[in-house]
Amino acid sequence: MIDLHTHTFFSDGALIPSELVRRAEALGYRAIAITDHVDYSNYSFVLERLYSTLEVLNENTSVIVIPGVEITHVPPLKIPELIQKCREEGAKLVVVHGETIVEPVSPGTNEAAIEGKADVLAHPGLISEREVKLARENKVFLEITTRRGHSITNGHVAKLALEVGAKLVINTDAHSPGDLVSRSFALKVGLGAGLSLKEVEECFSNSEGIVKRLTGKGKL
Repeated sequence: MIDLHTHTFFSDGALIPSELVRRAEALGYRAIAITDHVDYSNYSFVLERLYSTLEVLNENTSVIVIPGVEITHVPPLKIPELIQKCREEGAKLVVVHGETIVEPVSPGTNEAAIEGKADVLAHPGLISEREVKLARENKVFLEITTRRGHSITNGHVAKLALEVGAKLVINTDAHSPGDLVSRSFALKVGLGAGLSLKEVEECFSNSEGIVKRLTGKGKL
C-alpha cells in the first residue's frame, strides 16, 4: 500500500509522525506521505516539525516517508501562490483539500488547485468535466478516498476521470489509527467507485510512480 494523504497531530490527526509511520509499517505500507492541513499561518511550522524527524523515520523503518502538506480552506485566489511557497519550504508533495460535499469548501478551490499544479487534488466532490480535463492537462492526480463522508462522490470522480483520461490515486486521508487501510481494502473501495480491477491497479501504479519521481528510487 502507498498512501499519499495522511495527517498527524501537527494538524487534526491523532498520532505523532513516528506512530503513524509505525502503524503503516505494521500494515505493510511501502510509502506514506504525511500531509498535514496548512494555510498561510502554519505551513512553515508544519514542514519544519516534520523534517525534524524525517531522517530518523526514513533510515530506521521500512516505509518511505514523504514530507508534504494539504492546503486546506485557503481562499482560491491564494492557492497557487501557497502551493509554490510550500514547495519552496520543502514540501515534496502538495495536496489540496478539494470541494468535498461534506464541508463548506469555497467554490473555485478545485480549479485553483489544478491551475496551481498541485500534485493531488483530494476528495474533489462534484468536480466538473472541464476541471477534470484541466487536471489531465496539468498532470494533477485526482483522489479516490477511503475516508467516510468524502468518499460519497468517489463514483462521480472515477466516472469523469475515466471518460476524460485523468489519472487517479487511492488514498486514506487518515486522521486516526483506524483510518489506515490494507491494500485489499483500498482495492475494494476502488471497485466500489466503479473502477475495474485493472483500473484500480493503475491507481496503485500511479501512486508508485509519484513516489519514484519524488524519491528517485527506481524500485520500491
